[in-house]
Amino acid sequence: MNNLLVPFYEHPAERPAAWDAVIRAAPRLYGVVLNPDSGPGAAPDPAFAAVSTRLRAAGVRVLGYADTDYARRPHAAVVRDLLRHRDWYGADGAFLDQVTAEPDALPHYRRLAVAARAAGAATLVLNHGVHPDPGYLELADVLVTFEGTWDTYTCTYRSAAQDPPPWTAAYAHDRFCHLVYAAPPTAEFTAGIGCAVPGEAPHPWGTLPHALEAAR
Repeated sequence: MNNLLVPFYEHPAERPAAWDAVIRAAPRLYGVVLNPDSGPGAAPDPAFAAVSTRLRAAGVRVLGYADTDYARRPHAAVVRDLLRHRDWYGADGAFLDQVTAEPDALPHYRRLAVAARAAGAATLVLNHGVHPDPGYLELADVLVTFEGTWDTYTCTYRSAAQDPPPWTAAYAHDRFCHLVYAAPPTAEFTAGIGCAVPGEAPHPWGTLPHALEAAR
């Protein structure tokens, strides 16, 4: 099942073996979040461009990372990042981070979603980290409804006493994603898409999922 969405925020020149493991895992991947420098960076990076080419050749979605700072970052700055990901790295999708969950920001994110699609994002992922207003599902293909530690995850999503909001039942399982860190080798996520890594804060996404680390 290609249900792993991998945010791997390490430079290919410094972690070539790890990137090789990601590319070998292509059949298992929903996509990879490409994040050269909290976004595309100030100039094209040939190493990331090469990795993106290899990923796309293997049939993997490449999602360009852009921070939205909970609707505080200007629209034009986010769109600039999306265009740079497209032009420099051939990204065919977008991963918008730090997305607010509140309904009053829907117009702002609707404009960003339109701009992302116009920039060539066939896949749009919004990272709220919590369950947002259901209106956000109209804008994106996937919503990240959890990002946090394994200990928090076991309390929040793997307990019968902590069910997701009822509205989620009306949508396919693969419309939701869980990103879990500080996770043990046996960790599994309950959403249709996700990632569980051993790394811990402040930089958990410098490690791969256990299964990919073992395959290196």
